[in-house]
Amino acid sequence: MQTLIGKKAPLFQANAVIKGNQIVEGFSLDQYVGKQEVVFFFYPLDFTFVCPTELIAFQDKLAEFEKRNVAVVGCSVDSEYSHFAWLNTERNKGGIKGVTYPLVADLSKTISENFGVLASDYDYDDEGYAISTGAPVAYRGLFLIDKNGVVRHSVINDLPLGRNVDEAIRMVDALQHFEENGEVCPANWTKGKEAMEATAEGVADYLSHN
Repeated sequence: MQTLIGKKAPLFQANAVIKGNQIVEGFSLDQYVGKQEVVFFFYPLDFTFVCPTELIAFQDKLAEFEKRNVAVVGCSVDSEYSHFAWLNTERNKGGIKGVTYPLVADLSKTISENFGVLASDYDYDDEGYAISTGAPVAYRGLFLIDKNGVVRHSVINDLPLGRNVDEAIRMVDALQHFEENGEVCPANWTKGKEAMEATAEGVADYLSHN
């Protein structure tokens, strides 16, 4: 697949659950354009094993994203009704009760396909029947989308590999630092550390002090 970096995030309208308990129709990332950056992440399925650890980890750090004026939105191939049930199941029973950011329902799998994270392909057998190759769920994809609706960062993990939420925050900080200061962020940069100008002189100056 071709990368989405530097391109407009694929458009969609879908059902979703917001605030942990409200099912809405026609949810779209367009509502954030011109207002907020978005961390839009995919996970394989509701009521599974690694997934709740990730969704709860994003909720635990939600205040950090909100402090940076960043919206967090999750998505899987489950229906909005499955999302609703999972959101209203206690955590000690495998649920994610207390998660308040939106969860998008991608039952058609078209959103996952358009973002390049669907873990399966479709083909036809010798008799003309459609068959799925691979798992018909989303990989653990994450996309940082700027206020113009452009994808600026993405990472895609295989199904067994949970993500690091702090790294998502670090990438938000790096993008915002660049947009506010025009300085680029070197390897392992974190907020508050020295960045550098995107010139030969700026690189040399940075390296001489580090």
